[in-house]
Amino acid sequence: MQASLNAATLLLVPLAPLAGALLAGVFGTRFGGNRMGRGLTHSLTIAGVLLSFVISVMTLMAVVQSGARLNETLYTWMVVGDLKMEIGFLVDGLTAMMMCVVTFVSLMVHIYTIGYMHEDEGYNRFFSYISLFTFSMLMLVMSNNLLQLFFGWEAVGLVSYLLIGFWFNKPSAIFANMKAFLVNRVGDFGFILGIGLIAAFAGTLNYAEIFAKAPTLATLMLPGTGWMLITVACICLFIGAMGKSAQFPLHVWLPDSMEGPTPISALIHAATMVTAGIFMVARMSPLFELSDTALNLVMLVGAITALFMGFLGIIQNDIKRVVAYSTLSQLGYMTVALGASAYSVAVFHLMTHAFFKALLFLGAGSVIMGMHHNQDIRWMGGVRKYMPITWITSLLGSLALIGTPFFAGFYSKDSIIEAVAESHLPAAGFAHFAVLAGVFVTAFYSFRMYFLVFHGKERFDQTPDAHHGHDDHGHDAHHDHSPHESPWVVWVPLVLLAIPSVVIGYMTIEPMLFGEFFKDAIFVDAVRHPVMTELHEAFHGPAAMAMHALSSAPFWLALAGVVTAWYMYLINPAVPAAIGRALRPLVVVLENKYFMDWFNENVLARGARMLGNGLWKGGDKAVIDGFLVNGSWKLVGWVSARVRGLQTGYLYHYALVMILGIFVLMTYFVWLNK
Repeated sequence: MQASLNAATLLLVPLAPLAGALLAGVFGTRFGGNRMGRGLTHSLTIAGVLLSFVISVMTLMAVVQSGARLNETLYTWMVVGDLKMEIGFLVDGLTAMMMCVVTFVSLMVHIYTIGYMHEDEGYNRFFSYISLFTFSMLMLVMSNNLLQLFFGWEAVGLVSYLLIGFWFNKPSAIFANMKAFLVNRVGDFGFILGIGLIAAFAGTLNYAEIFAKAPTLATLMLPGTGWMLITVACICLFIGAMGKSAQFPLHVWLPDSMEGPTPISALIHAATMVTAGIFMVARMSPLFELSDTALNLVMLVGAITALFMGFLGIIQNDIKRVVAYSTLSQLGYMTVALGASAYSVAVFHLMTHAFFKALLFLGAGSVIMGMHHNQDIRWMGGVRKYMPITWITSLLGSLALIGTPFFAGFYSKDSIIEAVAESHLPAAGFAHFAVLAGVFVTAFYSFRMYFLVFHGKERFDQTPDAHHGHDDHGHDAHHDHSPHESPWVVWVPLVLLAIPSVVIGYMTIEPMLFGEFFKDAIFVDAVRHPVMTELHEAFHGPAAMAMHALSSAPFWLALAGVVTAWYMYLINPAVPAAIGRALRPLVVVLENKYFMDWFNENVLARGARMLGNGLWKGGDKAVIDGFLVNGSWKLVGWVSARVRGLQTGYLYHYALVMILGIFVLMTYFVWLNK
């Protein structure tokens, strides 16, 4: 079986996008003399990603049909004692699925970018960045060791920094990419501590070798403490996931990252980078299964993120930020599933979410193009008749997001809710409430955006001057004429993403959750955490699951959210304003995003600055420069000045000192002999 997967062929998967990125970045920019035109640039980068996608699909078919697996080291970088630092590939069901998702969404984004960025001066540079990002993400998901995982982890962070700040002349974009970079460094500090603990006590960075030693690691204590080593290591790893997958309180970077071009919102914040943390925890399931404490923390953090980030989506008016807070909330759902030991359910939602969230982001970008770069949903309305393809695909994406039966999001989202209900961990009670309440919240803000954009009275000719400057490209937004449908290079990816957003859940739920698709990739202790066993017993096929959902609480909560949004924003628009006035203190809290940014900027940042100034002035200048360096030479100078006074140059002074010295010595020896 293993022979059917060839390492040399698999090497093309990450290297093809890398080659496209290098060619576009060198020869398509001023760095290499602008030798490549726009057409050649996007053709080469799209060809690279297309090749990766074709090989990924072939790999997935081999994994599914013949059970093919590959775990092979390709290159040994260095050996330190018994610790080997290597580059290698691990291909199983989890990896093959992630390869297909990453390459397909990336391919759609590449095609979409032709239309979306056609007026931008940095066209070639943008294609170079998104291809480089694809390479980095593929290296992450295909790795068979923690060193390569960390390389891909940091590489996607670096490229996201470049993409978020793509328009580097916009101060808001520069602030946003620096914020993303710094917040992710906080998470990465915990991540590298976790890797260090595993390397120190397991003596290896290879996944298979680590998992083989997991039972031994579970018996060890962290030296000098009463803490279990496996718990500390898992929590450290999860802190890394909190940063990368934007979990509370390290979520603050993701909404601001909407300052980048819309295609990267779909690529980074829907299908790939932000799901890296979910993928990592699922890959590390043999370790997390050994610590209920770590699983409780994972579930609690995910529940807080799922519910409270959803609340923030209700009051957003920027179309991209609404979708961004939806991403935060859905990442919280995935994290809750991880905490419930339903790793396959979390990864299943990761896959379905990748398609419909990329669809929603790209649909939002299409609306922005059609609305002549207006992003404020309050000044849209009635767009449906002007942009029919964008309208129907966005509707399908919204229905998938809220968990409409038979749509992709329904199967994964309802499975998460059921998994949490079956969990017996202490955090499960709050988590179940959070994910249930989140169903209503998600449906409400999703269809608030949908109704304000595509239905109701046309308001795009009423945009006040105050809303100019919302342009996604940094230009003034003028709305002198009606919206228009986007070109085919924009709407074709929408259609291709809409198809799996509808059908992929129905087609894959049984093999992914209850079959052997994730065999050897995800480990669950069915005795201690029987969640998946109980879900399997209640599952009677995808059609029966959808029909049964019509009488379940999540369906009625979602329907209530849609109806409430319809009434408040189409039938009686005065209601939201009245509620806003009545609940003004709560609205202020939501508008200020729970004052998390204020706390970070005024407490953490100022505290860090004060600490830095204190270490500089008190430690560096006063202690090191003032006492140790300057103090030492001043002491030597003072002593030498005093000693110099004894050197008079007169012979009788020296003779007197000698006589006095002899007298002192004689007195000392006489006293000593007594």
